[in-house]
Amino acid sequence: MKKIIKIFANIFHGIYSVFDKWIITPITKFILMIINLGKNNNKSLEKLLNKKSTLIVISLLLAFTTFYLIDRNKNVTIDQYAEVLYKQKVTPSFNEELYVVEGLPSTVDITLIGQKRHIFLAKQTPSSGVTVDLTGLKPGNHKVNLKYSQQLKSVDYRLDPSTVTVTIYEKVSQTKSLTYDILHKDNLDSKLYIKDVELSRDNVIIKGAEYKLKKVATVKALIDVNNLNNPKAGEIKVKDVPLVAYDNKGEIVDVEIVPSTIEATLTITSPSKEVDIKVIPKGDLAFGKSIKSITPSINKVTIYGEEDVVSGIDSIEVPIDVKGLESDKKYNITLTKPSGITELSTKTITIKVELDASVSKEFTNIPIETENLDSKYAVQAINREDSTVTVVVNGSKNTIDNISAQNIKAYIDLKGYGVGEHEVEVKVKGDDLKLSYTSKTKKVKIRITEK
Repeated sequence: MKKIIKIFANIFHGIYSVFDKWIITPITKFILMIINLGKNNNKSLEKLLNKKSTLIVISLLLAFTTFYLIDRNKNVTIDQYAEVLYKQKVTPSFNEELYVVEGLPSTVDITLIGQKRHIFLAKQTPSSGVTVDLTGLKPGNHKVNLKYSQQLKSVDYRLDPSTVTVTIYEKVSQTKSLTYDILHKDNLDSKLYIKDVELSRDNVIIKGAEYKLKKVATVKALIDVNNLNNPKAGEIKVKDVPLVAYDNKGEIVDVEIVPSTIEATLTITSPSKEVDIKVIPKGDLAFGKSIKSITPSINKVTIYGEEDVVSGIDSIEVPIDVKGLESDKKYNITLTKPSGITELSTKTITIKVELDASVSKEFTNIPIETENLDSKYAVQAINREDSTVTVVVNGSKNTIDNISAQNIKAYIDLKGYGVGEHEVEVKVKGDDLKLSYTSKTKKVKIRITEK
């Protein structure tokens, strides 16, 4: 408790010392000076000033005057306020047809300093903003000052930055051919295909500093599928397609492009075709088993995609794994889209496989055909027995009874073979994929000669 009392006593003593030093003592000295001046001239004034009440009144007046002056200056200081205006546009003045300016910030921050009411008025007062005068400056580096026009003189302002170094280049121009890119192409309806794009012009003019124009590798029109309103098959005109210049690394080059936008006409098609579903068993069944039937839930599917791709597809292959299968089974299969196909009318199908006891049957004198032989060569069997093979077919009896030798093909693949004698593996395939085909002769000898 004694420590607390001592602390408060020190505080009051300090306050008293300040008042005594800066107010009471100066006032008392001032009064004594006036008294000394009046001693020799006016004894009545001396008597008046010697009165205790007069001294008190004068001291109070001077104290109040001093307090008022200090308080007024204090209020002025406290009332100072600052507000930042962020990202204020910078407007340069120069001949844009002849020059290009680099290094000039597009925006700056402005700090307004003053009383709140004055700052409020300053924000409401029209202003020409931040400007920089570059007229008369020649190509090269220049240090320039940014200016902010503010009509209210009661508000100070600070620009960040207020001074910048700019580089001025002579503006040159060049003609560039125009290409295009399709953006967000995957967002287009999968049944639609952009067959052709026709631009309203073949070339554009690029302008800028010479060193930047040398960087430009291509100028592209960026056609955004997301900007198409409910696209359908037919012709669609797209307006205001933006143009962008790129360097050889695909980076954007900041140059002026004239015109800055063009029009494009899109030809949208929906190529489609109905094709067969071809189920292909993979793997060997359990011993003694054969496939009696393969029944898919649908036999055909409609495909959509690029016109050339669609026209070249006659069936969709659907592989199923039958390795080690011992009894009937139902498969749920998700169809895989071939390359270039964007949509299938049916996504999933079911395939029912029924098994039967396996039997075998031999087909003799199946001629050996050739595949992938270079057109400049001719081939012949060295021995007569190398021109035909016997094929063993395994499968369900009902299925085997319904095929003939015309449904079986034996062949040799001569891709990469040249002139000379060769021993080549015999391969066999048949029309009915439920059956397995094996050649009794594994390899044959042939001779390749130039035509």
